[in-house]
Amino acid sequence: MTENYVAGVRLKALPAEGSYLRQLPVVRDLWNRGGLDFRRRVTFLVGENGSGKSTLLEAMAVCAGFNGEGGSRNVRFSTEDTVSPLWESLTLIRRAYPRDGYFLRSESFYNVATYLDELDRTPWCGGALNSYGGVSLHRQSHGESFLSLMENRFGGQGLYLLDEPEAALSPARQLELLALVRQLERKGSQFLIATHSPILMTYPRAEVLELRDEGIRSVDYRQTEHYQLTRRFLEAPERMLRYLFAEE
Repeated sequence: MTENYVAGVRLKALPAEGSYLRQLPVVRDLWNRGGLDFRRRVTFLVGENGSGKSTLLEAMAVCAGFNGEGGSRNVRFSTEDTVSPLWESLTLIRRAYPRDGYFLRSESFYNVATYLDELDRTPWCGGALNSYGGVSLHRQSHGESFLSLMENRFGGQGLYLLDEPEAALSPARQLELLALVRQLERKGSQFLIATHSPILMTYPRAEVLELRDEGIRSVDYRQTEHYQLTRRFLEAPERMLRYLFAEE
């Protein structure tokens, strides 16, 4: 792969008047700056809760043809109509089309695993779990199922969107995830990852896009609030705990 499959995203129009989406900093900034470009094969979207990173990732995933609750392009189900309408206002700037792809959404991964189990039991789709290691994802721990998915289902030359994959992973497992991303990048893959994890942000040559109230900026991972706060806490937890528990 010489170019990213998705080189950027543009906002065609602002969401409808009165929509909560208009209040999201990422939506306002996308409109003001005319869009967002992805210059590296691995891009991290980071920011505080409510900054809109997961909403943006979900919208891009739906624009790319993925199910809003997660899965590959062939996964089609809906347990709750919670997908944001932001995707209707977006346009992806495509440079090539991947052979593979997946949207991993940690909060609804249980639903994807259930869908795959049900599919595997049907006579016309028996063997649906073969691409996932042949074992139900429900029969593994949450973290093990995440890594099993990447090890068995992700084939390379793909576009992979991961929403907070660290949610089920210990620090050691997050390091394993970094190694898997590296292997897949070498196989011509592109990753767009929304995360809070300072460990994942250290990925070499990745671009870290920090979503803040004042706009989106490209930063070194050491400049993120996630890294700085985690480092300050671990260097002197007693000092911060004294501050947090001061009222006691």
